[in-house]
Amino acid sequence: MSIWWSLHLRRDAASVPLARRLLLGTMETAGVDPEISYDLSVALSEACANAVEHGGDTARDGISEAFRVTAYLDGEKCRIEVADAGPGFPAVAAGRSRTPARPAPSEAEHGRGLCLIQELADHVHIGNKPGRGGAVVSFDKILKWREDAPLTAV
Repeated sequence: MSIWWSLHLRRDAASVPLARRLLLGTMETAGVDPEISYDLSVALSEACANAVEHGGDTARDGISEAFRVTAYLDGEKCRIEVADAGPGFPAVAAGRSRTPARPAPSEAEHGRGLCLIQELADHVHIGNKPGRGGAVVSFDKILKWREDAPLTAV
């Protein structure tokens, strides 16, 4: 079984729950274990919130630029990618990207998203789009299936 979808969303707070609901609905329909679905939906929400907050400037006529969410459920794994058109992550010497996921202080109201994604996913890649600018956050998680899963992996 393989499911793939991609969304181009406006950088608006209302886009975050839309992406989350689509992911949860897809996983429920496929028969993914609810705990795995929840972990991935929280990670997706954090990645989308970062794209909304940091993903670029407001374009002409006050309309926000878009960001892209792509999800792949393929066999035993789900991969999610969120890409924006913002400045990307700051670079350090020799053009190498730093790892941007530093733990925020426990009392901080912001700055925990990338750390949460790293805790909830099995594999995380955080980087910049080559050449065009913008950040890309992608993460994978091995799927578990409900006993009554209609679309179990083969």
